[in-house]
This record gives sequence, structure tokens and C-alpha cells, in this order.
Amino acid sequence: MSEYEISVQELNDLLSNASGFYSLPTQHCNEVFPRIYVGNAFVAKNVMRLQRLGVTHVLNAAEGKSFMHVNTNAEFYEGTGITYHGIRANDTEHFNLSKYFEESTDFIEKALAQKDGRVYVHCREGYSRSPTLVIAYLMLRHNMDAKTALSTVRQKREIGPNDGFLRQLCQLSEKLAAERKLKAK
Repeated sequence: MSEYEISVQELNDLLSNASGFYSLPTQHCNEVFPRIYVGNAFVAKNVMRLQRLGVTHVLNAAEGKSFMHVNTNAEFYEGTGITYHGIRANDTEHFNLSKYFEESTDFIEKALAQKDGRVYVHCREGYSRSPTLVIAYLMLRHNMDAKTALSTVRQKREIGPNDGFLRQLCQLSEKLAAERKLKAK
């Protein structure tokens, strides 16, 4: 392993409690970074709650996955003042979520660039796909390594990205570290 390599096991260790177990989220949504909320589809379907939170943008990491017979999409938010972006991602180890890291990061960044902009990032449970996208955002725009970004989100919400997503975050961390090293020369 190079000095920049982080293992999936190291990230898993940060996610589990002292007994080695993961915990499921106890709340429907949490502010995991200033003006960035991670949560589940239940809150995504509650426009009034989103508006009370001041949410201006919704990033759905599970578009097309029906939850309680309602699929949130651009049509669902029409006329609410909420800007929507959807990603059709599966929560499986083999799904390449990293191909959406830049796209989702750009969407989050545009939301936060607005005065009083707030973004709600969700999937079905707010446990694997959506926190992975927020962690990638923190790595790409706030120069955090994978451990720091994951810990930042984990401090505010119980999360458990699958090992495939953790591997993709490790790869992103290595890539960014190598780019920073090149720029420093």
C-alpha cells in the first residue's frame, strides 16, 4: 500500500461501534455538514417538512425506486420551489456509483452557492448511496481524505455504505492525493 492508500477495512472500522456492529439511522434526516442534509425517502416525499428545513434542492440517489408507491422525481417537486436531480443508483457492491461523484458534487455545490441554499440528499434509507455521494462531495470540494469525510458525516448520522462504495471512495481518495502531490511539486 502506498502512503495514500486507505483500505475498505479502515473505513468500515470508522463506521462500526466498539462491538463491531453498524447501527441503523434513528432519525429520518440529519444535517451532516452545514446546509447539507442526508435522509430517507420518507422525508423526501414530505414537501412541507423539506420546506420547513429550508431545503431548496433535492438529490435523489435512488431515482426510479418506488417507495410506498410514490417515486419522487422532477414532476413531484414541480411548483414547490425545490430544484430536483435524480440518479438511478443501485445499492449493490458492484454498482459504479463513482461515475456520479462529479455530477452529484456539482449539484450540491450549485445548491450551496445560492443564498440560503440547502440540499437534501437521499436514497431509500439514507444509509448507503446518499451518504456516499455527500462523502465524495466533501472529498472533492473540501479537500478531505476519505477517512475525514466519512467521519464528518458519521458524526451526525448512522451510515453504512456498502463495501463497493467504500472501495470507490478509497480510489477517489488515492486519485485526489496523487493530484495534490503533483500540484505541490
